[in-house]
Amino acid sequence: MKKGLIFLVTMVLTCSISFSYNSEIMNIAKREYPNDKQMQQYIYNRQLSAYNYMATVSDKEVEDIATYEYPNDYSMQQYTYNRQLSSKNYMKTVTDNEVKNIAIYKYPNDYSMQQYTYNRQLSSKNYMRSTTNSRARNKAIRKYPNDYSMQQYIYDREVY
Repeated sequence: MKKGLIFLVTMVLTCSISFSYNSEIMNIAKREYPNDKQMQQYIYNRQLSAYNYMATVSDKEVEDIATYEYPNDYSMQQYTYNRQLSSKNYMKTVTDNEVKNIAIYKYPNDYSMQQYTYNRQLSSKNYMRSTTNSRARNKAIRKYPNDYSMQQYIYDREVY
């Protein structure tokens, strides 16, 4: 008898939670398209699929980033999760540790911005290595010793 009661309570709770998420997902769809049942169904299906996807993700840290950014939009959580995970994996492969540290320092909790910053800073670092006007280069380095993209900006402003 006790096992049957536990099973029943578990089933009721599971159904209640499931109903709650289905209602929440339907509310998202109704909010986006209050007068369009067809679009509501489309958004509902997209959100439900994303909800189910997010229930299976394995990187808790990246999941937390996605759910923090979009607490009420499972589709955006899925998009953000995939983008952040891809960028996290990318940042594991980069080779310039100085530039990597700049990116991590600027955006410690955003792998996508780390990747963007890393690429931008690396490009500017390589650009600054190729510059020929030493006066302008030294001025830019003095002004922004830890930011290659700002060095490039200052250098270009001085030279052009």
